[in-house]
Amino acid sequence: MIVSVVSMPGGITTRTSLSETRARLAVSDFLLADVQLSDEPAADEQEVVGLLGLEAESPPWFGRPGVPARAEFHGDRAGFVVPVVQEGHFVHVHALVTERHLVTLHRGPAEPLEGLIARLGLESPPDTVAVLFLLLQEALETFRRAAVAHLLEVEDLEDEIFEQRRPQQVYRLARLRRRAALLHHFLLPYLQATDEVIARRMLSRDFPEERQRLAREFQHVGRLVLADIESLQEATRRAFASYSSLVAGEQNRVINRLAIVSVVFLPLTFLTGYFGMNFTYLTDEMESRTVFWLLAVGLQAAVLLLALYVLHRTRVWRSLRDDEGVQDR
Repeated sequence: MIVSVVSMPGGITTRTSLSETRARLAVSDFLLADVQLSDEPAADEQEVVGLLGLEAESPPWFGRPGVPARAEFHGDRAGFVVPVVQEGHFVHVHALVTERHLVTLHRGPAEPLEGLIARLGLESPPDTVAVLFLLLQEALETFRRAAVAHLLEVEDLEDEIFEQRRPQQVYRLARLRRRAALLHHFLLPYLQATDEVIARRMLSRDFPEERQRLAREFQHVGRLVLADIESLQEATRRAFASYSSLVAGEQNRVINRLAIVSVVFLPLTFLTGYFGMNFTYLTDEMESRTVFWLLAVGLQAAVLLLALYVLHRTRVWRSLRDDEGVQDR
């Protein structure tokens, strides 16, 4: 377990114990306390909440594993479960904010908190609520970076599909589409919950103008990030449509070749079937070798040449050859 305490103003970060953190939370007026639990559940989060002395301030779900994204406002404090994209995985950061301190709790490292602590050394937020909005925007930034990276991957994959189609590309597209769906699945409920809380707070007359500005800015960034994720979903659908159109085009070329073969051999099949019937005229009158060569062979050769001439005049061969050239490139 790693406990980091950031004293404001100044953004001085120190590593300390839970007992020392509890003491500082009781006396400090502006403090950020970040508790990083180990990846393996060595201690229950509820025990950590008790050791920090936050039972009365925190909502009942604070620190519990498996809690989905949510946002709740309770008088002079608010609780959040913030989804974060961390190295391809989704992590939930629990945040409790009051007028005096901001406490975060999570398992394993959390990139937004590392970025937030680094920003606190350069910026001077006026209160804990401003620090909270910085944290929320850092969390949104992880979704935006993931969406942009996946969008570039989809575009590169679409270029590869047009250059040379391979079955492995379908698996990669399916994985990216699943990834886009997960990003949308984790972010949308979180934005809906935060929008609901912010809308209720903005109705209050005691909500300061500066905090309203921070809230509107967060909502604007959230909509932009959600639009990036929806663009990623649309790009994956477009890439699947491109792949399907290429497969359909190849199937059409195969059908065209089969149609050409049918055009060539259908008259020949008719002739062989007709002269193979045991009519009296065919068996009694067409007995010479000359009649055989003229009708059985010459007529079929004439029909074949006529079919090839018609195909050549209608430029069917050229169109098929051009399609094959485009496919090879």
